[in-house]
Formats: sequence, C-alpha cells, structure tokens
Amino acid sequence: MLKQYKGLALIIIIFGVIYSLISLVNHYNFRTYALDLGAYTNAMYDYIHFRWNDSAVFKEIEENLLADHFDLYLIFFSPLSLVFGSYTLLIVQIAAVLAGGAGVWFCFRLRNPHGNIPLYAALYFYLFFGVYSALSFDYHSNVIAASLLPWLFYSVRRRNLGAAALLLALMLVSKENVSLWLVFVCLGIAFEYRKETRIRNFMLFSSIICGAAFIMIVSLIMPAFSNTGDYPHFHYSFLGSNYKEAFLHLVSHPLESLKVLFVNHNNSPFGDFVKLELHLLLVFSGLPFLLLRPAYLLMLIPVYFQKLFHDNYYMWGIADQYSIEFAPVMAIGIFAVISGIRKKRLAGILSILVLLLTFASTFRVMDNTVIHTDKVNIRFYQKQHYTRAYDVAAVHKVLSGLPPDAIISAQSPFLPHLALRDRIYQFPVIRDAEYIVFSFNEVPYPLTETEFRMTTDSLKASGQWHVLYEGDIVILQRDGRY
Repeated sequence: MLKQYKGLALIIIIFGVIYSLISLVNHYNFRTYALDLGAYTNAMYDYIHFRWNDSAVFKEIEENLLADHFDLYLIFFSPLSLVFGSYTLLIVQIAAVLAGGAGVWFCFRLRNPHGNIPLYAALYFYLFFGVYSALSFDYHSNVIAASLLPWLFYSVRRRNLGAAALLLALMLVSKENVSLWLVFVCLGIAFEYRKETRIRNFMLFSSIICGAAFIMIVSLIMPAFSNTGDYPHFHYSFLGSNYKEAFLHLVSHPLESLKVLFVNHNNSPFGDFVKLELHLLLVFSGLPFLLLRPAYLLMLIPVYFQKLFHDNYYMWGIADQYSIEFAPVMAIGIFAVISGIRKKRLAGILSILVLLLTFASTFRVMDNTVIHTDKVNIRFYQKQHYTRAYDVAAVHKVLSGLPPDAIISAQSPFLPHLALRDRIYQFPVIRDAEYIVFSFNEVPYPLTETEFRMTTDSLKASGQWHVLYEGDIVILQRDGRY
C-alpha cells in the first residue's frame, strides 16, 4: 500500500520546495506587504490576545477587520504565530495548497486505484497558473478555502455527508464571497449526483444554506462591524449599486451581461486584452473538457462574474489570488472527463497533453503577461528572485533590534515582519508611533516618489524625530522616548 503513495509523496515534496522558494523567499526578501500579509499578521496578534483587530494597520479611523472581510481563519491560525512568527500564514497557505493537491489525488484514487489518473490530476492542480499567482502575493484565506474543495468532492464521493457538511462550514467562514461560490459548487455537485437522491437533496439544501449565509454575512454581519453600516466591497457599477440590482440586471439584460465577460466594459486605460488573456490561458489549461461535464462550468459561474464584472481591471486578469478558485474545479472536472475514457492509451495521451499545456500556461504567467505583475516575485528559477539591491540580512538584523512592544509606523514591505505587536501602522500613517521605518530602496506606495521624499525630509527636519539608524533602511525614533 505504501508504494501507491510514493508518487504522491514525491510530487508533494517537489512542489512544497517550489512553493516555499516562491512564498517564503519573497517574505525574507521583503516582497510581502502591509496589505495584505501585514494586516492579517497583526490581526493574529490581536486574536491570540483575545481581542478584535481594529484595522489600524491601514485605516486612519479604527474599524473591526471583519467589516473589511469576513475571515475567521485568522482566529483559527493565530496560535501558530507563537511558533512560526511572521511566516505563519505563508506556511499555512503552502500546506493548504499541498493538501488540496492530495485531496485531488484521493478523489481519483477512489475510482482509479491502479492507474495514473490520480497522479496526473494532482499534478494539474499543482501546476495550475492560479496557484503560482496566489503564492507569489502574500496570504489570502480564499486560497485555503479553494484547497479544501477537493476534500469536499472526496467526501461526497465516499458518501460521507457529515464530513462534507463540516468542510462546507469551514469554507463558509473563510471569506464572504466564498459562500456565494459555494452556492454554485453545491448546485453543480447536486447535478453530478442527480440520480442519487440522498446526495442530490443534501447538496441542494447546502446550496440554500450557503446562499442564506452569503446574504446574512454581506447584509447583516459585516455591516454590523462597519463604522458606516455598509458592505464595502460591491465594486460592480455596471450591474448596479448592490447585489439585488446586480441580480436584476443580469436577468433583464443577459446578452449585454455576457458581452461584458469579454470586453473592457469600463474603458480602463490598461484593461484591453486582460480578459482575453485570462480566457486563453484557461482554454489552454483544459477548460473545453468541462463542456462534457457542464456541472463544473456551473461551479465557475460566480468566479467568472466576480472577476470580469469588477470595476478594477486588475481583478479581470491572471494576477494574485483572484484565479485560485479555478484550480480545484478544473482539476476535478477535466480529469473526471479523461478518467471516463475507456481507451487507456488515449486517456494517458490526453492527460499528458493537458499537463503540458497547463505548464506552458503557467510559464507564460511567469514570463510575459498582458497585465503588469511583479515577475521577480514568481520567477523562482532566476537569480533576481533571491537578491535585492540592498543587504537583506543586515536589514533583518536592524529590525530585530526594535523593542517588541514599540508602536511602529513602517513602510509596506517591512510591516509584515514587525506586525506581531499591539500597534503598527503602514507609513505614512504615524499617529502615536514611537519609531518610523522606511527605505528609499523600496517602492514608496501609497505615496508617489516626490511625496515620499517630501514626507521623510519633513519628519527629519521637524525636531520631533531623530535618526536612530541610517543605511539601507532608515529608522527614526520619536524624541523623548527615553
């Protein structure tokens, strides 16, 4: 029996190393940021001390972080920060993705215990471009939820509806939009098992529960935590001003709405061909196979819509964590089609072809894209990924000398490393900070270069701060601390 697991163990080790070379190296080299890793790491510090997080990392006016995203995973993972420090969420994310691929393998092993399909399907999941884009940019809880989905499929295939219910519950508390996605996932599974009354009815009921959860979270729970009493992330002005108007628009203007999936609908200056790039990469990654299993296309409807109707063109493309939901659905759906082919030779050829095209699509994302991304964050195979224009080790040593209880205002790339403390702000927010940490070697976001220079020069000349350290980074200390 152990022999059957050797292939899976080997690819888990290989991809575990690759993912770590992307994500953990980025963090060490100060390529993770206040938004989002810094804010989430600071939230873990608050949760482990049994208090809500106030979003002070990135908001001038304090507000419960749950008003921004309904994410309870940070509470669950917070004890791990006592062991893994600022790397905690990145390690959890890598482990979750590796576990997700294992879930794909177990799904197909139930029906193909002696063939190569389980390994091919797991490889597909590990190779999919959305996984690499997500791992190259900080941590996000929808990545964890997407990695749980293969285990939901596995539980259903084993007719273990108790485990399926538990997994659905865990996914529901990852992020508010995941509950909407699960409405369609459950409908798709119900369609797949339409001849099995028990599973079909369970999934239909689960779909209703997920829909009710989505409505409750975005209309009641998150607004209750908000200072304004509103849900902050409805950015779909083409569809209306709220989800009700969006639904009515989709129903009353179906053809116009479908057109939006393919065009730069708000004439964004950098939005041309961004959607086309996404569609082409998905097609090359095997999407047409799902035409033979339309239930899996049904599961992707909210993923397409939340991406392609968004006001921000950056959401339309292949960058960051915004394509991770495609990975588990396509891995399961594509190889469900291939595993149903009776001619083993043909199934093997198609599997290899899909894997090669998926690899090519992922390499394209790393190498050259229509939408601008920081390629150095994802090109783990190039020297530049492992180096910076300054002495990273020396900067880490300087930062480690700051008092653990100090209130700090830090430039975005440095903030995640300092976030496990009570009070920390993203520079140029200063408030009651005792130290300010910044570097001219880093991007000045959210300021322009000119604004950044003017702000730092003004602080030095203000008489309220003195230079504690100046080198590759600058640390200012407020006068009068000691």
